[in-house]
Amino acid sequence: MRIGLAQLNTTVGDLAGNRRKIIDAYLALVAQGAELVAFPELVVCGYPPRDLLFKRRFVPDVAESLAAIAAAVGSVPAVVGTVEANPSGRGRPFFNSAAFCYRGKVAAVARKCLLPTYDVFDEDRYFEPAATPTVIEHAGHRIGITICEDIWTHPMLSTRRLYNGRMPLEHLAEQKCDYMINLSASPWYSSKEGVRQNLVVADSARALGCPVVYVNAIGGNDELIFDGRSLACDSQGGLLAGLAAFAEELRVVDLPGPGSRAEGRTPSVHPAFAQPEMQDMFDALVLGLRDYAHKSGFRRALVALSGGIDSAVVGVIAAAAFGPENVIGVSLPSAISSQHSRDDARVLAANLGIRFETIAIADAVTACEGSLAPLFAGRARDVTEENIQARVRGVLMMALSNKFGALLLTTGNKSEMAVGYCTLYGDMCGGLAVISDVFKTQVYALSRWINREREIIPRSSIDKPPSAELRPNQTDQDSLPPYDLLDAILKGYVEEGLSRRDLTERGFAEAVVNDVVRKVDLNEYKRKQAAPGLKITPLAFGVGRRIPIVQKYVS
Repeated sequence: MRIGLAQLNTTVGDLAGNRRKIIDAYLALVAQGAELVAFPELVVCGYPPRDLLFKRRFVPDVAESLAAIAAAVGSVPAVVGTVEANPSGRGRPFFNSAAFCYRGKVAAVARKCLLPTYDVFDEDRYFEPAATPTVIEHAGHRIGITICEDIWTHPMLSTRRLYNGRMPLEHLAEQKCDYMINLSASPWYSSKEGVRQNLVVADSARALGCPVVYVNAIGGNDELIFDGRSLACDSQGGLLAGLAAFAEELRVVDLPGPGSRAEGRTPSVHPAFAQPEMQDMFDALVLGLRDYAHKSGFRRALVALSGGIDSAVVGVIAAAAFGPENVIGVSLPSAISSQHSRDDARVLAANLGIRFETIAIADAVTACEGSLAPLFAGRARDVTEENIQARVRGVLMMALSNKFGALLLTTGNKSEMAVGYCTLYGDMCGGLAVISDVFKTQVYALSRWINREREIIPRSSIDKPPSAELRPNQTDQDSLPPYDLLDAILKGYVEEGLSRRDLTERGFAEAVVNDVVRKVDLNEYKRKQAAPGLKITPLAFGVGRRIPIVQKYVS
């Protein structure tokens, strides 16, 4: 069977735009000889729709859009991810479904069995699970239809334990399918693609003894980034085809018959299907930023360039996402700012070809301090005065954002966000936190990768000790452990859920652990007020992490 994989970038709620993409992709793949066309999960409305589902007209409007899509489908069927109302009056109000469209109508519907409710997923809030997966008979073939989580059931996956009873693949194995199609909207994080291909898709093919097609969404929707990498495997899990990462692609794949292997056949794999970790990270951040901005209506970006490594990396990502002509870099030196930092900001902007402006803030800072002087009389200077500098910068950058209609990008990394080494209403001002899920050590690695062919980020931005430059001779390590140590503790505490005792048993000094953990817990209130950030790790700050602001638990 020749199956067309439609790896599309849709926008949540853009029913008309998504419909046009779906129909255009269907017609293109049919013209290439597809005998069936498969689309990603919830492609009609975009994923995740979240509480849009509760708007009274939303699901009926999705149904109307699906009907229009089905009307455009001829003798070549299409399997389309959609939302379906639950008419029973029992359970959750909707189903996460796959519509089998054929000859102008929806001929059959398959429903998702396993509903993820962990990390960024909250599908049990909306959808009723199906008891068993659906098998559709077409052109003499028995085709099993699953949706995303339905095949994330390998014993090595921790998510398997969330579900009771028989797994969907066990049911399908009894049905003796000739082919299985999985519609997915699987968000990306670093190193996920290997797990997905080997433990999920290939294992499903071996369990069923038939070829498996996995079609995944691509694009950025809010903080989530979908990498595509749709693929097809033969009945033994051998790779037949792999589509591009972080890009739309349409591909027709010739599937061998059930039970047979594609002996001697070279897999049809896009060069970007498998690529280095740093390339993945960079492409993900560029795609996430571009889609967040463009789907929100922004065509220009603003970045405050301090001369440091974080703002430099964000500047590079912005230039790639918007085009250099649509990015403004702004240096905002204070009386404390070093000349080398000013020079590094200017050189970076020249290397990127972006517009560069300088706004000195010394007078504004002095004016603020003068206004506060009567109230602060008799009190020593402290972090309060340091933060005035950051907050003046925030006011100025937001003014530029308002005036020019440009999206202000914050430049704080995950290490800083974790311990609160950032100024609320200062450098945290902005519309999107581009690298808030990138640890500082990863920022260094990414900067070296960016400079792999030529110097884009000035060498001194990478080599010099990191500093907020809010007081003379300040460095980050005045307040924080070295970043390699800090990031290792943060990874354990934030991402793995380890306790202080666990961390000290791993060999970290108790005093350092206590200090880092205290900072993480104290600064939850800051993170709740931060700009949304792009997710690239298994657990990011944001919707997937729900720690109370006011709590007294000490681990």
